[in-house]
Amino acid sequence: MKQPTKAIICAAGLGTRFLPQTKAMPKEMLPLIDRPVIQVIVEQAVAAGVTEIIIVTGSTKRAI
Repeated sequence: MKQPTKAIICAAGLGTRFLPQTKAMPKEMLPLIDRPVIQVIVEQAVAAGVTEIIIVTGSTKRAI
């Protein structure tokens, strides 16, 4: 079986469960220890051999 080389990261949505933190920044940019959570996800995907990543966002997620 071939190793997957493409990944889709769903990063849309308002992040209401993380309020009030998500009033200031998108949930994907919230820190996880010392890095934004989206960075951790992308690094893990690359370490697993993913070469193409698509990040699906909403129209208000300009920080990503």
